[in-house]
Amino acid sequence: MKKLINKPENIVTEMINGIAKAHGNIVKKLDEQPIIVRKDKKIGKVSLVSGGGSGHEPSHAGFVGYGMLDAAVAGEVFTSPSADKVYEAIKAVDTGEGVLLIIKNYSGDIMNFEMAQEMAAMENIKVDKLIVADDIAVENSTYTIGRRGIAGTVFVHKIIGAASEKGYSLDELKTLGKKVTDNLRTMGMAIKPCILPTTGKESFTLGEDEVEIGLGIHGEPGTHREKLKTADEHAEDLLNKILKEIQLKENDEVAVLVNGLGETPLMELCIINNKVIDILNSKGVKSTNVYVGNYMTSLDMGGFSISILKLDNETKEFLNSKSNTIAFKSF
Repeated sequence: MKKLINKPENIVTEMINGIAKAHGNIVKKLDEQPIIVRKDKKIGKVSLVSGGGSGHEPSHAGFVGYGMLDAAVAGEVFTSPSADKVYEAIKAVDTGEGVLLIIKNYSGDIMNFEMAQEMAAMENIKVDKLIVADDIAVENSTYTIGRRGIAGTVFVHKIIGAASEKGYSLDELKTLGKKVTDNLRTMGMAIKPCILPTTGKESFTLGEDEVEIGLGIHGEPGTHREKLKTADEHAEDLLNKILKEIQLKENDEVAVLVNGLGETPLMELCIINNKVIDILNSKGVKSTNVYVGNYMTSLDMGGFSISILKLDNETKEFLNSKSNTIAFKSF
């Protein structure tokens, strides 16, 4: 294994320190915690907290800042952050208007974030939660009851973050979040496993000409394995599965995210996107917002995911609203 790390047990701490030192104009590290918070705390708005295991960068610290998250909590690699860490983030960003936890649907994350919610309630901090379960590949998996939360979560961060800046209440944000998640679907595939820096071992094994369809961002099993095909064929296969669930009509507007899992170069992601947009165009669907790149990775895994979000005037407005974060800027 070749990894540019020091001691495995220091990976997360050193990563968080590096993020804060590189982007001190936008974010800061919270004391000695593996928590990134917005540098300029905005008073009078509902605060947003998300997070999860490390290894998915730029998720979630990369989305802290104006127009998106107020704090992101980092667990160890592929491990949920502890409840006390989430609680510290809640306390740090609360302004009295309430805190919304945006949680990817993994059992460990839900358990620890809900425990933190209960701890905050004992301090009279008003906290609610929004669970994202956008992965259509499998209904239950190694780490979940129900569908997993994956790259589509970035759309939730962006839209709910913009609505929070506008002054939406905690209840209004949760209602809006439910609308976003109801209209959001994602599916991915891997062509190569990732290597866990803590062990030096691959997360799973694949044959030279083999891919795994529908796997999770921690290397959880997907729906099946098959032979490697062309980029267009894989893009069409995944997109067609997504479109069966969203039921788009001619002239519907969507946001598209072609997300890399860490190793796949931008060249290949753009080839995937080329086919995705061609298929949507052929159906008369308008791709008004298109994003291509690494938004929610799986260390150095090879592969990609496609997320489709059906838009309406409200969600489109917030997706286009100003944001200033490390990994997502719009003007």
